[in-house]
Amino acid sequence: MNKYALISVSDKTGIETLAMELETLGYKILSTSNTAKHLKQFCRSLVQVSDYTGFPEILDGRVKTLHPKIHGAILADRENAAHHRSLEEHGIDHIDIVVVNLYPFASVRMKENAAHSEIIENIDIGGPRPDPCCCQELPPGYCAHRSQGLRTHFGASEAG
Repeated sequence: MNKYALISVSDKTGIETLAMELETLGYKILSTSNTAKHLKQFCRSLVQVSDYTGFPEILDGRVKTLHPKIHGAILADRENAAHHRSLEEHGIDHIDIVVVNLYPFASVRMKENAAHSEIIENIDIGGPRPDPCCCQELPPGYCAHRSQGLRTHFGASEAG
């Protein structure tokens, strides 16, 4: 079974450092289009979400991670044998680490001349969806909102 980390961020500051550290720990990096473009030059094990799911991003990128291979991988109860069987039946590996941050809606909305269309495009529903999922079902995994947020957990992860 593969070890996966999902990284899908609008603010890519420092994300390459985190992704390379995750690769060093044996994780394959799952990423959405723009994050994948950024990480491609740094990561050897990068897999685009659309390649992993077999389904393209649609609606101008509004739908990227909303797929059973992503949410099933995050939501599966690791102590539930029926969940394990279901994942195996559908060829789904667990996603152990999720790193997301939201589009900058508040700052775009506060811009003096922000166009309505720009404001609408910065409403993020897909990015935060994995967030409560991982926080609910990943006791051995981690959920980080900022690339720096996960760094403090590596020592505990490697020791345990």
